[in-house]
Amino acid sequence: MKPLTLAHTPFNPSSESLGQPSDLSTRLRTIDPALDLESEIVRLKGEMNATILAHYYQDADIQDLADHVGDSLALAQAAAKTDADVIVFCGVHFMAETAKILNPDKLVLLPDLDAGCSLADRCPADLYSEWLKGYPGHTVINYINSSAAVKALSDIIVTSSNAVDIVRQLPSDVPIVFGPDRHLGNWVQTQTGREMVLWPGFCIVHEQFNARKLAQMRTAYPQAVLIAHPECEESVLNQADFIGSTLALLKYVQEHTEQTQFIVATEVGILHQMQKSRLDAEFLCSPPNSGCNCASCPYMRLNTLEKLYLTMRDRTPEITMDEETRIKALRPVQRMLEMSKNLAPVQQKGD
Repeated sequence: MKPLTLAHTPFNPSSESLGQPSDLSTRLRTIDPALDLESEIVRLKGEMNATILAHYYQDADIQDLADHVGDSLALAQAAAKTDADVIVFCGVHFMAETAKILNPDKLVLLPDLDAGCSLADRCPADLYSEWLKGYPGHTVINYINSSAAVKALSDIIVTSSNAVDIVRQLPSDVPIVFGPDRHLGNWVQTQTGREMVLWPGFCIVHEQFNARKLAQMRTAYPQAVLIAHPECEESVLNQADFIGSTLALLKYVQEHTEQTQFIVATEVGILHQMQKSRLDAEFLCSPPNSGCNCASCPYMRLNTLEKLYLTMRDRTPEITMDEETRIKALRPVQRMLEMSKNLAPVQQKGD
């Protein structure tokens, strides 16, 4: 089938997920500057019987307030087992959608509906569905970084923590389509020896790491260990001493206490947990193409303490979706959780 070339489409929540008032800036101005936001968020959490889930790529102050901090797999697992009435998701839209898929009767809130994902944006469900028609008989594996509508087209959902393990569980004669991240898919192929058809998507944060600049940095810091996320380009991964999900990178830092200097090729938010785990170590962000000294996801950073407080105070914006889509998306998410039961995640805050 002819390869696809994708243009970037800005994030646009489906009409079912809309709910963010157009006057967000006005609402932000209603916050008393003297208000102790942390105390108010804790108070509201108890009042609402809410749980706050935060991804590693959130700002440090949000991570420190959260009940659970983790990667996409750990947060999906936390959402699946929570007995809270309200789930406040400090991450991006697809993560909050996953929590709603697993908890149709719970109120799921996202501080800023504009917190999308460049990877999910590049895989619109209508185009993906048409593309899949060229691969009949294939098992469709999709990265969790995708919309609910794309999940509904999938057989199995995976995260960077479990993708290799799940692909290895499938019979060797089963043909596979993998989307939407081509770099993660290529890395999974390398690790498993399974040839897969790859959707040509990528993450704007991880693709900006520059192999030439990284080689120069390694020369400047010859004792540093390079650890990288598999969403990075192959030229970057080829230089890495260790490759893994955000959770795996954190575990590597925690366990390799003989190493005291690390170059980290992933979103800079993970450095907060690494620094808390290893006060004796130095963490250096891999140089990106953007010219700054760190790689920060602009979507993740849309969530702030002020917006977290507002979404809990006003109970909006709420994540909703039509029931048909939710049920279709639930099956591959549940299959992921079932196939991941034997994986041992790092113990995180709230576990």
